[in-house]
Amino acid sequence: MLSKLIREILALQPDSREVEAKGWVRTKRETKNIIFVELNDGSCFSGVQCAFDRTGVSAQALEALASLGTGASARVSGRLVPSPAAGQPVEIAATDIEVYGDAPAEGREAQPEYLGAAPYPLQKKRHSVEFLREIAHLRPRSNVFGAVSRVRSRLALAVHKYFSDLGFVYVNTPIITHADGEGAGNLFQVTTLDLDAGVKAGGDYSRDFFGSKAFLAVTGQLEAEAMASALSRVYTFGPTFRAENSNTSRHLAEFWMIEPEIAFASLEDNMEIAEGFIKALLRAALDDCAEDLAFFDERLEKGLVKTLESVAGAKFARATYTDAVRELEKAAAGGAGFEFQPRWGADLQSEHEKFLTEKVFQGPAIITDYPRDIKAFYMKQNDDGKTVRAMDVLVPKIGEIIGGSQREEDLGKLCARMVELGMDIPAYSWYLDLRRYGTVPHSGFGLGFERFIMYATGVANIRDVIPFPRAAGRSGL
Repeated sequence: MLSKLIREILALQPDSREVEAKGWVRTKRETKNIIFVELNDGSCFSGVQCAFDRTGVSAQALEALASLGTGASARVSGRLVPSPAAGQPVEIAATDIEVYGDAPAEGREAQPEYLGAAPYPLQKKRHSVEFLREIAHLRPRSNVFGAVSRVRSRLALAVHKYFSDLGFVYVNTPIITHADGEGAGNLFQVTTLDLDAGVKAGGDYSRDFFGSKAFLAVTGQLEAEAMASALSRVYTFGPTFRAENSNTSRHLAEFWMIEPEIAFASLEDNMEIAEGFIKALLRAALDDCAEDLAFFDERLEKGLVKTLESVAGAKFARATYTDAVRELEKAAAGGAGFEFQPRWGADLQSEHEKFLTEKVFQGPAIITDYPRDIKAFYMKQNDDGKTVRAMDVLVPKIGEIIGGSQREEDLGKLCARMVELGMDIPAYSWYLDLRRYGTVPHSGFGLGFERFIMYATGVANIRDVIPFPRAAGRSGL
């Protein structure tokens, strides 16, 4: 891999030793005597410059170089030597090249037709993310999506490391469920029945594959609670699905969620783990993806690295929802100019969350004790009868990045809340058993992986931080 080769280059002095590089052509430029080819295999941001002296290579190599274009794949061999050019310590004095596959810029005649005649679409110029979204199978070769993919991979590793170091057990929860875990009703139905001929007419799901209505899961939390009731500390990390017909830059139909669940844990315990989690992920990105983040800082969001560093080193402020609304109402009265007027009982909007982190607390904050009527049924009820032990972790620039709560461990209170909301109690009998038998205080939270990647990279649209986005109106390549 080039990343391994480059690490060796930076660690050792060039010694004119023979090396070999394989990858795709990023650029090719020519002078009178030299042909320069930059190769990159995607393992790191930087490529390797290969310099071919026209007088020192074979006729076959010159023939291969003549038609070599951006996007072609090749193997280059030569000697590692000091580079006379600025910005790179060494280069390959290339002596031979083998082209694995070309990528013509002008197209070509193709017989039969299905071989394709179109030119390679990723030429040496800036392409809009909208254009790249239309060629999802090729966009990972672009600078921005290659960098996003490497950061995503490193953050996924950091997720597992953080929870493993704290003694959590990684569990896999179902992607098919009979329950609406969030109570929002935005569910994808899964069935093997002919909807037109059968279900719409009679609604008989006893003949269906699972014997009843089934849906893609919007969360793994409820099952994670069952696992935590036996293993104490667990976390899930996998795909979830929401049939919310939204085309905003923050919504996907299929996205990945990280959901830890902690037995014998209060809301305060939950907040400490959530704060440590955000800092650990940011530290991993800053330490191990510095080159990619520098690219994002330059091209996508000026000051990105400084922002991430400040959050990674901050002590997160704590405030109740009531206190936060009081600050927002004060700001609104002073002419803050919110689009949505803050008021107690309404959910905080993104503009409110950003104002709190950037103006009030001047850093990340955790807001707790939200009104129970705007939160999920499973959250622990406070003694005031109006609020629940919920928390949202807010960070500058985007607002909420984590949502969580202490769960209601009291069977009577949980059942009463479910009845109040008109929920199907028998459908949740297994969930209630967790309170009937050995119930304990427990807490948990959820972090949308793609939204965190947006924050860490400065990418503005959530569809650009997942390799193959699934959203309203788009389900394939």
